[in-house]
Amino acid sequence: MRIGPHELSSNLFLSPLAGYTNLPMRETVRELGGLGWATTDLVNARSLLERNPTALKLTATSPADRPLAIQLFGSVPEEMRDAALRCQELGVQAVDINMGCPVRKVVQIGGGSAMMTELGKTAALVRGMVDALKIPVTAKMRLGWDDDNLTAPDLVRVLEDVGVAAIFVHGRTRAQGFSGSVNLAGIRQVVAAARQIPVIGNGDVTTPEAAKHMLDETGCAGVSIGRGAFYDPWIFRRTAHYLATGELTPEPDFAERVRVLRRHFDRYVSFYGEEHGARLFRRVAPWYAKRFGPAKGFKRRIITIRSRADFEAALADYLAWRAPFCDAHGELLPKFQPARLVASFMPGGREAAERSALPVPKGPVEVW
Repeated sequence: MRIGPHELSSNLFLSPLAGYTNLPMRETVRELGGLGWATTDLVNARSLLERNPTALKLTATSPADRPLAIQLFGSVPEEMRDAALRCQELGVQAVDINMGCPVRKVVQIGGGSAMMTELGKTAALVRGMVDALKIPVTAKMRLGWDDDNLTAPDLVRVLEDVGVAAIFVHGRTRAQGFSGSVNLAGIRQVVAAARQIPVIGNGDVTTPEAAKHMLDETGCAGVSIGRGAFYDPWIFRRTAHYLATGELTPEPDFAERVRVLRRHFDRYVSFYGEEHGARLFRRVAPWYAKRFGPAKGFKRRIITIRSRADFEAALADYLAWRAPFCDAHGELLPKFQPARLVASFMPGGREAAERSALPVPKGPVEVW
């Protein structure tokens, strides 16, 4: 798998998700293995040029955070070009253009999904960026504005002509948001429209089997995972192994889940500061808790933390409460396992259905 001059360790990608795919998240999933490429949260081009503190925080990276693309949104050609040059100066491997975000405030300025409605204007903007940069330019899009305007295949051909190095396509329209099911046939049409550049599929990939199914059904060169990585941060390592061997590795045990939860929290505190990091982590911890088994009390407690001490106290109290129901390895005894967890070991069980309909994380995307 290659993007421009970059040879990747796998064809698995972390999708940008506003408010979540920050440096702490990227470092955490990279450390677990299997991830070939990651992209930052979407960054307002004008804000980056103005050195807005929020924009600068979104572009923060580290030596371990490679390879990396910064995703920009905007509609003013000069701003997008100059912001892309700024990204290049930061040493990232590529610049990604957001053409898929359905958020109202992004679309209203002509960015995000709105870029799929005016192909000529979009092509001119992208050409200016490609011509100015020495690093690859990629684009993230949806299938189109709505079911009557599935412009992605046409847009792919236009973008390839102006020098885009790869395309990421979410198999839904702007009108869908995250509702309904991903349209694999639509992704397949985008793959067929591209002549040489790789097309990476995205949407509803929450298990290794779902990743393989997308690859098989669409012919895409790689798979980009968003919400599935919050439900299962180990998904990249497990999927890479499954694609290489056809074997499913065991899911991480409870002790490993707690270890990575702590590691993720530590990174939030280091990156944002203790109080602000703890507050922001309130949105992240419940995703880990979805796989803990009975954890209602922990979920209620963790969304109130304001410090490292609060985090450790909430976790310690939960571990103490849970201990009587566990074996010597910290795993729930069979008689205490919820039905939904028992079903996870059965083909087509309730856990599979639960994964296929993951909610959109709360935060900046609440208005999608």
